[in-house]
Amino acid sequence: MDDGKPTPNWFERLLNRFTHEPDDREELLAQLRAAFERNLMDADALSMIESVLGFAELSVRDVMVPRSQMDVVRTDEPIERFLPMVIDTAHSRFPVIDGDKDNIVGILLAKDLLRYFHDPKNFDLHDSLRQAVFIPESKPLNVLLRDFRNARNHMAIVVDEYGSVSGLVTIEDVIEQIVGDIDDEYDFDETEDNIVPIRGSRYRVKATTEVEDINAFFGTDFADEDADTLGGLVLGAMGHVPHRGERVSLGRLDVTVLRADSRRLHTLIVTPRREAEPPAPEQDA
Repeated sequence: MDDGKPTPNWFERLLNRFTHEPDDREELLAQLRAAFERNLMDADALSMIESVLGFAELSVRDVMVPRSQMDVVRTDEPIERFLPMVIDTAHSRFPVIDGDKDNIVGILLAKDLLRYFHDPKNFDLHDSLRQAVFIPESKPLNVLLRDFRNARNHMAIVVDEYGSVSGLVTIEDVIEQIVGDIDDEYDFDETEDNIVPIRGSRYRVKATTEVEDINAFFGTDFADEDADTLGGLVLGAMGHVPHRGERVSLGRLDVTVLRADSRRLHTLIVTPRREAEPPAPEQDA
């Protein structure tokens, strides 16, 4: 019988399950997991709440892209030289350096390069730069997220206690710590092919591409006893979950990590090495 009272939502039902107020975070998590087991929330909701609870304990150094893996534009390079890198990496923002990575003079937005294609003769890199924001490694993620939102900024350069650049962090890096991996318009679509040629003899490959498909496409002979996918082969060869920019050789394939998070690989750049040509037979005198 309908008594006219609104039906409680999942959060209200969850609160009703708590017989007492949790004494600490571990007890709260235990109650949340018990609620999940009773089907009061789904796995995604539980995962997100767990991430939020641990979010304030993380700092910028926990999620930043290390200095060695930063994709940068150099002021002394002509646009024709760095444009292929911009296309291949498909980032929306690039630190611009003058000399080395400790001297960042600004941020280049990929969309600003449209002016180059419209009027290449009058394009000036320095006039297209946005101001770089610098933050310390120790900055809490929850504070950084608030600053990103207030300033409508999407990238910050991370510096250590001595003022040297140690990496960069984007708003996507921060949000992914709560909601998990975020696919954007530059990421693979699940309906697209696993192996896509990009430039020259290089290919952008999903880490989930099966070893059998890799062998068929590249003419390799990797065994699938220890790994089912290309990502599994890379993890086995490196012994850890690599960061973006790390490289490894698998047989005659050079593999570079294009996209990864702290848990898994997503996208790889594969460059087949050409077989060395056999020496020409000696001529009889």
